Amino acid sequence: MPARIAVVQNILSANDERAARNRAVFDRAGVLAVNLMASPGAGKTSLILRTLDSLHGRLRLGVIEGDLASSIDADRAKAAGIPAFQINTGKQCHLDAVMVQAAMRELPLGQLDLVIIENVGNLVCPIEFRIGSHLSVLIASIPEGDDKPYKYPSAYRGVQALVINKVDLLPYVPFRMDCFREGVEALSPGLVTFPLSCRTGEGLDAWADWLVARAREKRAPAAP
Repeated sequence: MPARIAVVQNILSANDERAARNRAVFDRAGVLAVNLMASPGAGKTSLILRTLDSLHGRLRLGVIEGDLASSIDADRAKAAGIPAFQINTGKQCHLDAVMVQAAMRELPLGQLDLVIIENVGNLVCPIEFRIGSHLSVLIASIPEGDDKPYKYPSAYRGVQALVINKVDLLPYVPFRMDCFREGVEALSPGLVTFPLSCRTGEGLDAWADWLVARAREKRAPAAP
């Protein structure tokens, strides 16, 4: 068992070093990078497309799409006018820093303010692998149920913001928002949260405003 632990630690260490180099590239380009994580069907791509509309004229957006197979999500982003690159991981259940580094070379970083990296749909592995992003954001959706913070604590503990998507379904789905929020608060006290609906547009302005503020903070010169 110790030998296996050492191998895993070496893999993560090497990945972290590459992730730090990715972060440095984003920094030099003045780009805010966001790692967007969620289970399949929670609405990652839908959120990206609606975010583009909400950010119109405020931030220039690029996307790195991660999926096991297909280019469906990247094609949707490109059709909406977003510079996008698709990563197909095959059987790998998460993106890593090497994959993201290769994708970064395909984006016009000098012409962008924000890059959203859509991770593979999974609540287990993605949070363990740094990719060079400045922020990690998790999407939870109402149809998934209110028990996810209790079942996947590491996913909720390691993020800087939480999007609760599909709130328009609350009248039709047995989802206890108080129970859900209690679980989130226990893991990440004070976590900034955005209840919204990609279908109706409810709550999207607050989410877009937060991204704009984070991007401006990043571009602001450091205090002497």
